[in-house]
Amino acid sequence: MVLPSGEQYEIRAAGYVATVTESGAALRTLSHHGRDLVDGFAETEMSGGGRGQLLMPWPNRIRDGRYSFGGREHQLGLTDPTRGNASHGLARWASWTLEEHTGTSVSLVHRVMAQSGYPWALDLHVLYDLSADGLVVTQTATNLATEPAPYASGAHPYLAVGATIEDLELRLPAHTRLVVDERQLPTGSEAVAGAYDFTTPRRIGDTVLDDGFGDLEHEDGRATVTLLDPRTGRGVALWVDERHRWLQVFTPPAEGGRPAIAVEPMTAPADAFNSGTDLVTLAPAGSSGDELSVSWGIHALQPA
Repeated sequence: MVLPSGEQYEIRAAGYVATVTESGAALRTLSHHGRDLVDGFAETEMSGGGRGQLLMPWPNRIRDGRYSFGGREHQLGLTDPTRGNASHGLARWASWTLEEHTGTSVSLVHRVMAQSGYPWALDLHVLYDLSADGLVVTQTATNLATEPAPYASGAHPYLAVGATIEDLELRLPAHTRLVVDERQLPTGSEAVAGAYDFTTPRRIGDTVLDDGFGDLEHEDGRATVTLLDPRTGRGVALWVDERHRWLQVFTPPAEGGRPAIAVEPMTAPADAFNSGTDLVTLAPAGSSGDELSVSWGIHALQPA
């Protein structure tokens, strides 16, 4: 028998415990002294709603799965058929290969072969590392092709504090919001305001979000999102490095309660393969610029 998400790799450090899966190298669980920091999925389930998955070689959506690069037109499979988009890359359901597993860290690799719609081979690598500072995730892509390749990366954790998100305070250090059409594809951008302005921490309440945010405030090389229960002082923080210039924030439907909020690190926004916004061009294999490595992390917030 094979579990829906394959092999399970547990790591521990300083009260933190995480489980990473063979399927998609996904972050299935993360807790601190028994308190869940992410809303993951059970060992007997597959990831739902993108929970914990890595989004490589692009995050979010590509309009019609179609784009032009290097003077050629490319057509990807429509993995979001309802909206007619190619969604969340090529690696989130793949079987990743274990590279190294220690008590506090685990690294996995996956080779994306040249294929219809993405005719470049890439080596993908992820390292999950736990310490007293929490979880650090480092995602790396290396171009193996003889031609330049378009690339962006993302991840899809759902942050949790142990209460429904209506009662939690969110701080989102972003000053720009993408304006999207009915297919969740960008048509422009605007300054955050009103219901979309969380630059100062405030209660989420009945706010509904499925939006890309940019113009992030990076301090000492990191932009940090916090989700806090003001009644207990407990919370969770997600930080991203300077290569992550975008965050997708998603509040699940209200039916059955809203136990978590997805905060998705992204190096480029939705449809970057068409807009070119913050899209990385990986240089041909063996030359300078053929690799990109980015980091993000999660840690617990405790009462003062």
